[in-house]
Amino acid sequence: MSEAISLEAVEEIARQYGYWAVFFGISMENAGVPLPGETLTLVGGFLAGEGELDYWIVLLCATGGAILGDNFGYWIGKWGGFPLMLRVGRLLRIPDEQLYSLRNQFANNAAKAVFLGRFVALLRIFAGPLAGISEMPYGKFFLCNAAGATVWASVMVSLSFFVGRLVPLEKLVSGVATFSVGALLLLVLAIAVPRLLELRNPLNVEEK
Repeated sequence: MSEAISLEAVEEIARQYGYWAVFFGISMENAGVPLPGETLTLVGGFLAGEGELDYWIVLLCATGGAILGDNFGYWIGKWGGFPLMLRVGRLLRIPDEQLYSLRNQFANNAAKAVFLGRFVALLRIFAGPLAGISEMPYGKFFLCNAAGATVWASVMVSLSFFVGRLVPLEKLVSGVATFSVGALLLLVLAIAVPRLLELRNPLNVEEK
């Protein structure tokens, strides 16, 4: 997975390829390929804060790459279906149950999931394909995707641009990753708790 690539290697790629690294990194990750797109975006913003890159071009590349990548992911999901997503998940050692839960929750909250998915671990990779799998109307998907990409890119690039001057890059990347995993755990709880309550209700009725 993307975590196998060290931060030093990601930083070297960003320094060598600049804006293209940000654009293709996040576009490939949002298309469903487990590359460190978010880390490349953070490094791009950090390098802009150091004066090596231009802030606005990094922001444009991150936004455009995120929009394009999720569009690819949407059509991959629409054509390949959920079995393809399960096969990819197994390659990444993601349990099938976790992907089933993501799919079910996504179907009930598709617009919110596409808009906010980039801030959540796993959803950043699978939001686009899940939108295609769930037959989300493309026009609705495109609007939510573009809005979410703009907000996400603005937050990530601005965060690393400004905070990167005060906090070491390693801590910044680690903090964002922790937030992303925490958001995933909250999502899992949001799925699990209502189901547990539903399972308990019939028992309560029978006991009465």
